[in-house]
Order: sequence, then C-alpha cells, then structure tokens
Amino acid sequence: MATGSEASKPAEVPAETVLDWHKQDNKRMLHAVYRVGDLDRTIKYYTECFGMKLLRKRDIPEEKYTNAFLGFGPEDTNFAVELTYNYGVDKYDIGTGFGHFAIANEDVYKLSENIKSKGGKITREPGPVKGGSTVIAFAQDPDGYMFELIQRAETPEPLCQVMLRVGDLERSIKFYEKALGLKLLRKKDVPDYKYTIAMLGYADEDKTTVLELTYNYGVTEYRKGNAYAQVAIGTNDVYKSAEAVDLATKELGGKILRQPGPLPGINTKIASFVDPDGWKVVLVDNTDFLRELH
Repeated sequence: MATGSEASKPAEVPAETVLDWHKQDNKRMLHAVYRVGDLDRTIKYYTECFGMKLLRKRDIPEEKYTNAFLGFGPEDTNFAVELTYNYGVDKYDIGTGFGHFAIANEDVYKLSENIKSKGGKITREPGPVKGGSTVIAFAQDPDGYMFELIQRAETPEPLCQVMLRVGDLERSIKFYEKALGLKLLRKKDVPDYKYTIAMLGYADEDKTTVLELTYNYGVTEYRKGNAYAQVAIGTNDVYKSAEAVDLATKELGGKILRQPGPLPGINTKIASFVDPDGWKVVLVDNTDFLRELH
C-alpha cells in the first residue's frame, strides 16, 4: 500500500513527452563564456586580428569582474564570445580538455596574413586539411586560446565552432541529443591520427555555431583548467528544458547544478548543468535574454 507521501506525488511525465519539448522549442547557441587576463588586450586582438565587433561591455565592481561580448553580428541573431575579466587575475590555465573556437572566412590566407601583420600568432599556416581539401589555419590569442580558421563561402555565422574533448563520444552524442535536442550533423573517424569527431548543432554546419566533440582514442579524462567556463543556450522555457536535462543526466551522467528559476537582481530565468565529462552549460530564457540586450 502507498504511504501518504508516495500517494501525493504527482504522476511522472512520460520521457517521450519531456523529450518532445525539443521539437517545439526554439533553442539557440547564444555564447561561450571564458576568462581572460587583460580585457582590453583581448578586445583589441579580436577586433583587429579577427574582425569581430565589440557588442557590449559591463562592469560589476561589487563582484570584482568585467564582461565583454564580441562577435560578428548582433546577439539576438548571432553567437558571441563572453569574455570575463576578474579584477587582479592576469593568467589562467586552459587545461587539456578545451580544444578551440572557430571562425569561418572566405579567405583564410588573407585572414592569416592580417593576423600576423597585427602582431597575432598563427600556429598552423593556412593550407588544406590532411587528407582533404578544406583550407584551414590555426591562430592563438594572447591568453593561449586556439581559434581554427576555416575557409568557407559567405555564412550567416562566422563564429562557427566550440570544440571540447570528451572521454566517450557515443555517450556524449546521446547526452546532447537528449538533454538539449542537438542534432548530430556529422561524424568523422580519423584512424590515422587516432581521433573521432562529432558535430552537433541546431541547423546546418555552414549556417550555425556547432559544438564539436573530439574523442582521442583511449583518452577518457581531461584536465579542465580554470579558463574556459561554459556555453549558454537559449530556450523558450527553462523549466521544460531542465526536465529533459534531468532525464539525460539520470541515464548518462552529468548533473543539474542550478535548478531552473530567475536570477536574483535581474530576474533572467536560467538553469545550469554539467555533461558527463563535466563541461558546463547554462540554459537561458529567450525572452529574458532579449530583454537584457535591449
């Protein structure tokens, strides 16, 4: 016989219903958040070398930090990087888990030359990828973050990848499909170099920002460091989206860090969680996010 407390529990929503929400939702990759040692230096580098625009900047003196948002288009339509400068901290450890961001450009040779002429660092000269035809290069910013430069015809989203390394690719793909409704766009195994990658996104790879997950054969754990923080994803309903995350964590690992609800002071509704590898994601209410911008 059910005890009183059990009898009063609400009936559990079936998993299909919870996951069905992804189809109705309007999820979007909003920004990647990471820490830098000198905000002005990074802003100068990103605007002059990469051609990004400074979209907004906010100083929170009571919390001793400043944020700057940069990207290639307005935040209500485009992905951005959110740089965090913590007062007095000029160095961070990137760790071994974070991979790179990526910028799509019509002429990677010209972009690389521009970066070098402005005193920037190219760590891989432009040229076709090994065993392929896509022209790429790699640049390193002043804090050591890597940016892959990918030659691509005009695109609505030049800031096109966040690459993270994971210990079990199949588990991660399943997790992101279930937790966030991300679609597996492409998977590529490169046995010669002992790695497999998976691209996940909400639209075609050449039109959006994708999450690129990399599995290096036999490597199941990475050092996170304290530099890269998280990616933020917009949703029409943080409560319904958090239910899907909850289902995914129960089956595949990871955990909800912050239950859905409004942030004190600004009332933006958010929820946050880590995936099975410990990578953090913040869900942000779409309407609240737009209100913050305007």
